[in-house]
Amino acid sequence: MSTAGERHHLLLSAGRGPQECAWAVAQLLRRLEADAARRGLTTCRVETVPGDRPGTYRSVLARITGEGAEAFVGSWTGTLCWQAPSPYRAGVGRKNWYVTAQPCQVDVPRTPFVESDVDIVACRTGGPGGQHRNKVSTAVRATHRPTGLVVVVDTERQFSQNRRLALALLRDRIERNDQATDRAVTTARWRTHDQLVRGAPTRVERPAPRPRPVDHGVGAPDKPRNSRKSGATTP
Repeated sequence: MSTAGERHHLLLSAGRGPQECAWAVAQLLRRLEADAARRGLTTCRVETVPGDRPGTYRSVLARITGEGAEAFVGSWTGTLCWQAPSPYRAGVGRKNWYVTAQPCQVDVPRTPFVESDVDIVACRTGGPGGQHRNKVSTAVRATHRPTGLVVVVDTERQFSQNRRLALALLRDRIERNDQATDRAVTTARWRTHDQLVRGAPTRVERPAPRPRPVDHGVGAPDKPRNSRKSGATTP
């Protein structure tokens, strides 16, 4: 369901292509931004990696915000082609410069840790530890309901100490899971740079045609004027 606050990210990358592909990223980015503006969407360049030439980009992470942003990103996803002669090498006959554009996850939600989300259950400990420890339920089984993580702690002789350790252990595991998710998202973004498939583009863009010069008759010979007066007859 589309909403006015809908926000999505699109990564444009020249991959391992030549400098013309970095030039194509810049051209396609401007075309994308103009297309988004016509549709009432807002774009923001979140991250840019410049190319070797001024005004070019090896990659750009763009954020598109507004109603219909998801569909718009989908229309720009895949292999994009900028069709124009190379501005750097006049002798190159190639005119198709390919760029990959893939949606990516950026804002990874963090998992909040609240003690009220944890179910604490006392259970009997096993192993040596004396008669009192074997008869009293001093071990702790802690379950974090939002994530389903479960830990069991029975290292201490008192229930309160095991409870404290169980909560700390759960918090640590949740933080490590979030960090692993962050690394996975970053890795997925880097893999996008190697996913460029040349040929069979999903979208082909070209420079806008230059307006043809208007002939105002400058330098054209004057037409002979008719010197006959009105009403004159031919002899």
